[in-house]
Order: sequence, then C-alpha cells, then structure tokens
Amino acid sequence: MADLVKQILAKPIQLADQVSKAADEASAFKQDCGELKSKAEKLAGLLRQAARASSDLYERPTRRIIEDTEQVLEKALSLVLKCRANGIMKRVFTIIPTAAFRKMSSQLENSIGDVSWLLRVSAPAGDRGGEYLGLPPIAANEPILCLIWEQIAILYTGSLEDRSDAAASLVSLARDNDRYGKLIIEEGGVLPLLKLVKEGKIDGQENAAKAIGLLGRDPESVEHMIHAGVCTVFAKILKEGPMKVQAVVAWAVSELVANYPKCQDLFAQHNIIRLLVSHLAFETVQEHSKYAITSIKAATIHAIVMASNNNPNPKNMSQVHDEDDKQFYGQIPHPLGNKSPSQMHNLVTTTMAMRSQSKPLEPQGNDSTQISSHPTSSNHDNAKQNLQVHQPQHQQNVSLPGASLKGRETEDPATKAYMKAMSARALWHLSKENSAICRSITESRALLCFAVLLEKGPDDVKYNSAMALMEITAVAEKDAELRRSAFKPNSPACKAVVDQMLMLIEREDPDLLIPCVKAIGNLARTFRATETRIIAPLVQLLDEREAEVCREASIALTKFACSDNYLHIDHSKAIISAGGAKHLIQLVYFGEQIVQISALALLCYIALHVPDSKELAEAEVLTVLEWASKQSSMTQDETLDLLLQEAKGRLELYPRNAKGLP
Repeated sequence: MADLVKQILAKPIQLADQVSKAADEASAFKQDCGELKSKAEKLAGLLRQAARASSDLYERPTRRIIEDTEQVLEKALSLVLKCRANGIMKRVFTIIPTAAFRKMSSQLENSIGDVSWLLRVSAPAGDRGGEYLGLPPIAANEPILCLIWEQIAILYTGSLEDRSDAAASLVSLARDNDRYGKLIIEEGGVLPLLKLVKEGKIDGQENAAKAIGLLGRDPESVEHMIHAGVCTVFAKILKEGPMKVQAVVAWAVSELVANYPKCQDLFAQHNIIRLLVSHLAFETVQEHSKYAITSIKAATIHAIVMASNNNPNPKNMSQVHDEDDKQFYGQIPHPLGNKSPSQMHNLVTTTMAMRSQSKPLEPQGNDSTQISSHPTSSNHDNAKQNLQVHQPQHQQNVSLPGASLKGRETEDPATKAYMKAMSARALWHLSKENSAICRSITESRALLCFAVLLEKGPDDVKYNSAMALMEITAVAEKDAELRRSAFKPNSPACKAVVDQMLMLIEREDPDLLIPCVKAIGNLARTFRATETRIIAPLVQLLDEREAEVCREASIALTKFACSDNYLHIDHSKAIISAGGAKHLIQLVYFGEQIVQISALALLCYIALHVPDSKELAEAEVLTVLEWASKQSSMTQDETLDLLLQEAKGRLELYPRNAKGLP
C-alpha cells in the first residue's frame, strides 16, 4: 500500500516543482505567476508530507484527491509556461485572460485544502485531539462521500470506542439510503467493519455486524462481502462471541442470504447451520447427538427407561431398531393428544434415545437441558400442553463441538429470546429452496425446537419458526427423499410440528396462519387417509375469511385432493364431509378473482374424484362448473380449463348430478 501511494504521489510532486521553476522564468504576468508559485510550493510540501506518511494514508480518498490535484497542477504548469513566451510576436498572439490566474489560484487553494484534509483524516484518531475535520473542497459536489471517508478512516486508525461510533454512523447512513450503502462498499468499508466484528468490544461488534447486514442489499454487494471473508468471521462469532453479538450476526446472515440466495451453501460450508441450530436448541430441547454428544452410559439407561415406559414388554433398544419403525412409533402416545403431563416429555426424550443409539457415543461434558411438560387449562383446546425446560440431574451432555456455551445461561431472557428469533430467521432464509441445507436442519433437533417454540416462544420467535417450517416443507414437497426421511407419518418430531401448526390454524393467529396453512399443504402427500383432523381446520378457513386466507386454504386443500396425491379420493371425501362444497361454491361465485381460480381448481378435483357424491349433487356443483366454463377470467389458464371440462364430463355421467336431483 505504501509503495503504491508513493507511486501515485510522485507525478504531482514533480509537477508542483515544475510549476515553481517555470514561474521563476516567467517574462509576463510575473506577479500572478509568483502567487501561483507560492501555492505550488505549499502544495508540494504537503504532497511530500503525504509521501512520508504513505503507510497511514487511506487509499480511496488518496486516489481521488491526488488525481484531482494532478489535473490542477498540469493546468497550472500549462498556464505558467505561456508566460515564458519571448519575442513581440509571441506576446501579441499569446492571450491570457486575467481571470485565468484567479481561477487557477482558487483551484490550487482547493487542492491544498484537499491534501491537508487527507493528512488529517488519515492520522490516528488520538493525534487529532478531537478536532472537527470539516469537509474538504472536493466534497462540494458530494459531501456525503467525504463523511463516509472520514468514518472509514476512523475504522482503520481509531480506538475501539471511536471505531464503534464510526460503525454506528455507517449504520445510520446505510439504513437511510441504498446509494450510501453502495458508496460505503466501494470506498473500502467492508474490511475494517469485519475486523471490528472480530476484535471490537460488544457495542462495536454489534454496530459493525449491523452495518454488514444493512450493506448486503443486493447480490453484488453480498458477493463482495463473501470475498472479503464474511462467512469465516460470522462463523467465529456464532461459535465464540457474546450472545448479543451472535444475535445480530444471525440477523445479518439472514439479510445476506435473503438478498443473495446463492451464498446459502457458502455459509453452510462454514458450519453456520450447525451453530444456528445449537442456539435454537439451547434451553429449548436437548441438542441432537450430531451436535452434542451424550455419554454411552447415560444415553443407554435413558433409552431403556423410555422404552420401558412406553412398552409394557420392555425390549433392548437395538432390538427395537431392528423392527419396523411403525411398530415402535405406534407405542408412543400422540403428542398433545390428552391431558397427561408427560406426553411431550415422552415424545422428546424417546426421539433423543432412538437417535442416540444410531451412532457410537463418547462421554464428554456434564451440562444438559431437557424438556418436560405440565398440564394447563385452555378454553380453546383441552389437549394443549405447555412445554417447560428444566435441568435433569441424571443425564450427561456436552456442549456443541467447538462452540462456546460458557456464560450463555447467565444471559438475560430478552437476549436469549432475540437469539432464538434471529437463529430461526437465519434458518428460514438458509433453507429456502435448498435441499441439502433442509436435510441438515431436519437431521438435527431443529424440528423439535420449532415445535416447542411455536407453542411457547415470543411472537417474533413463533413467526420466524413458522416461516422456517414453511420453507423446509416447501422443499420437502418437491424432494421425495427429504419428505420420507424428515416427515414420516410416524415421526414424533413431525407429529409435534403438525399438531402445533394445527393449533395455530384453529386459533387463526393473524401472523402465523398463512405460513402454517402453507406448511400443512406442503405436507399433504405425507398424511394418511385416517388423518381426517387435518382437513376440517383448513375447510373452516374457506368460510368468509380474508381473500388471502381463503386462497391459501384452497391451495393447501388442492394439494390433498389433486390427482398427484395417492389418497386424493379419501381426502376429497373428507373435504366434502367437512362442508367444503358449499364454501367453495360461494367462493367461485362471489370471491375475488385470485380466490375464484384457486377455489374452482379445488372444486374441479373434488368433482373429478367423487362425482357420485350426494352432497355435490345437492349443492348443484355441475351448474357451478357450467357457469364457470363461460367466464373468460376462469378459462384463460389452459390447465384449469382442461380440468374444468374433465370435471364437468365426470359429473354428467351421474343422473342425479345432471338433473340436479338429490
């Protein structure tokens, strides 16, 4: 850097000397040339001072200021050389306006001010004595640029407190204007911000991490930060940093990934997924053996005890694993299914025990968290169970390999809640349309964590957890392997998640309703025909709800009733039994256009699969379909039009439908 700056400064220093020498040789306008010489010499002295301090100079303003200064000196030299003209003819034909000297003098004065400001801004903050640097003349057209330069210079040379304040200033600038954020990146602000994230005090680390998150507003900016090493720095903080800083870093990860999804795998390669799940599981459920290893003795005893509690004929856990999964899971009481206070406890601990047996275990550590439950009354659902975290004394657990858990227990509840909210938010964006990351998440305890947090977490934790589940299930809908491994019908974790989402759907929580409906719809192909409890809450949402709710409920139910679902006939009958036909007819006739299309598609699938239904005949569904086939807005989609014609044809085969008879 120092050598590069010296090279940049060499030419303007040479030009300043030439101006001074040419001014001495001037034969005309000697007084004006003398004034230019004085300023050129002063400028040369400042440039030589800058060359001596080249290692401390901030490169971005140095380039800009020195380039402008060089252009000014070239013009000054050209003007002074004209004053050396000898002979009468040359003097007659060489016309130099008096205003040219005034203009050149002003430009040299501005260059002096710019270089002086550069020396001050590049000096260590302690040497400035707290003086206000002001704005250099070069900032006349763009004052915000020089403010950014000043703050970035402080990030390079200031104390930790000054650097924290500078990062906070950049946060304000980046939040106010996208263009300012671009300038901060272009002017080299990312590297000192990342350095402050690693080395600063807590306030400075928070401010710097927040600035990084705000700067990553577009793919190009995020890619720049990826190349600067943001993944490595963030992984280190999530592994070892203070929880307040970790929470902001988790938020920043979610921002970067949301604005540049291609960086998902890069974060995953730095173990960000594992670290986020660890934070999500802390004081929520016992962490997965993949992330926290339980001792052999404790795990085996725990597994045997749990197997004994759930099976009247106790078996060794290895024998249980040799049997079909259905036989084992069938002995587990349905989570939240009755008022027994041990249901969710049995669910969580049984799943832990089973997974602990799947890998060789090593004894490490002595800290553990585990879920228990206690009954609570509820007018809405008597089966509701509240989950409570407690510290067992009989089981051993270790911290996440390589992750620092020290001191996390002493953090205040608000910080812990914010940490979970931001971890869930980061996992939400990381899992979007990424099968590998979704598989990594579902192989951990994350599903159980989401189930617990949906039931007990604060509002922002619930929302982010619901959105994460929505994205994971959307991937599972398209990835059969992930769907079979993570969302098996007899999986306790899956049952817990589904039950919590159904509770939220029945309560019609305004913030969580849409993501929960979408998630249930994404899992439509995993439910058995006997799972009729899934259909009724969705059908209920078709009855005079907001347009978006009706639309999402229709789309979710369509995934149950469509031909791609193996159990489409059973699900179609369940929709009819729940009163779906009359609601769909109302939506087709009177709903908004986006609702009409989705409701019509669902009604067509039901008519196609259960054309002999008495309820459809009584509701005169055939008449509805005939009306819809004449509406141009409903037949623009070729696929829907073909489905509509096929459904009409099926209904016409049955006399009571064709004649409108009961």
